[in-house]
Amino acid sequence: MTLKRLILIFILTPIAVLLAVSALFGSWQEPQFQSRLELYQTNIALQAQAWQSEDSNDDNLQAIREAILGEQPLESATKQYQEARQSVQANLDKVNNKLAQLRSQPETITPPKPLPEVAPTIKTSRGGQQPLQQSLKQLEKLLAELDLRLGILQAQQGQKDTALKTWRELQQRSDINPEFGQTAAVLSGLWSNPPRLLPNAQEPIQKNLEGWFRSTALVQLYQLQQRQDALSAVKATQQEAATQAVIKLALIGTIPTLAALIGLILLILLFAQRLLKGKASLLAQNADVPWSTPWDGETVLQVFVVGFFFMGQIFVPFLILLLPIQRPVTDVRLQAFSVLVSYLLVASGALLVLYFSLKRFFPLPEFWFRFRFQDKWFLWGLGGYCTALPIVVVVSLINQQLWQGQGGSNPLLQLALESQDGVALGIFFFTAAIAAPFFEEILFRGFLLPSLTRYLPVWGSILVSSLLFAIAHLSLSEILPLTALGIVLGAVYTRSRNLLAPMLLHSLWNSGTLLSLFTLGSN
Repeated sequence: MTLKRLILIFILTPIAVLLAVSALFGSWQEPQFQSRLELYQTNIALQAQAWQSEDSNDDNLQAIREAILGEQPLESATKQYQEARQSVQANLDKVNNKLAQLRSQPETITPPKPLPEVAPTIKTSRGGQQPLQQSLKQLEKLLAELDLRLGILQAQQGQKDTALKTWRELQQRSDINPEFGQTAAVLSGLWSNPPRLLPNAQEPIQKNLEGWFRSTALVQLYQLQQRQDALSAVKATQQEAATQAVIKLALIGTIPTLAALIGLILLILLFAQRLLKGKASLLAQNADVPWSTPWDGETVLQVFVVGFFFMGQIFVPFLILLLPIQRPVTDVRLQAFSVLVSYLLVASGALLVLYFSLKRFFPLPEFWFRFRFQDKWFLWGLGGYCTALPIVVVVSLINQQLWQGQGGSNPLLQLALESQDGVALGIFFFTAAIAAPFFEEILFRGFLLPSLTRYLPVWGSILVSSLLFAIAHLSLSEILPLTALGIVLGAVYTRSRNLLAPMLLHSLWNSGTLLSLFTLGSN
């Protein structure tokens, strides 16, 4: 065995596996992005429920309203917020238990290693408390925000005693920011019987509430203050926001639903054709035909261990640290640009390693890295996107029940959701909808999947490459949905034998996700 092979197999590969496992387990206690996204959708639905058409007797418009919002939007929102609160409270209890365990452990001291220009620090067995404390503060803040909003939902449904209890318990908690306690006191006064108007009541409402919750509290305040001009203004703003919210919900809900319905019909037709036509069907096309692979598993390890994991987890992060920029990065444009540069560096490094690893095998056998613009790649990509929607949605619903709001998510999604800067959004879109599909499809479908057919049947290669594709995103909660997406991508590629097809599917998927986030975040 050569020295190169020894280093690759026994040193670099274990390190790469350790880094990947560490990153995955690091996402164990991180909140799942889906939970935050559902609250955003709920908030838009609450704004939309205030929408009133000019002709309030038009049955068609009322039917459309009910189709978009449901029959009981307030009750649905209350249930959503109660579930979110339970999830946050459960995670808060876990963090408190872990902190209690750390505090009960005997303190052990490890002598610090001297580092140039760095003040020596003493590491103790309680060193893990700092990230837990940060997580604790975030969860406490989120719980207070949920309680403020939940109380308003309860009050609007006539459950004033329940709402007052929710706000009273919030005020009695010693772990919250005093501003939240002050806001809870203001809201309690507004919905008490008789009402109590606290001084400067408008300021905490404006500062600590937003969207439907803010306008609802302000309407209650202005009615009690008998400020008709302010009341008319806030109601007009509320109606304008409600109209925009209805349009957004229609866009977010209608297009994916139609695509998913088309995908479901396609799946039924494809499976029916498979049963009737057998190997002459579309699903059976190239299903058992492996690639001719002139390299072995060592080359595959070299590309992924050196080109992908070391580039993405060690080399590029270290290079980014050397850049003369102030940290933490707070400017959203700089954040977006940093994400793009990091991704392009990782992609460039991995593709260079791929090129030099395969260079000695040139010219490659037929069907390797095949791009054919004259082929039916567009139909394969579009059809694959539609069929992926119902499959991934079902898997995601199961996945949410398994993880209960935990397991981490891609941080790019949160940045895209909360960004209001057009330039930043453009950079995010280029990264996710163009750069990512091009690089990831070349690496996972163009190289990994065909390479695995040397050792596995085609269906086994699709499954393994899809699982590795999901693991490479380093979020536990995303493994199942991304594996399902990867299987569809792999099926489309093996049948079409054209990389343009999975690239289009991948781009459509990421584009749809980002456009939904941009729409929600613009609320």
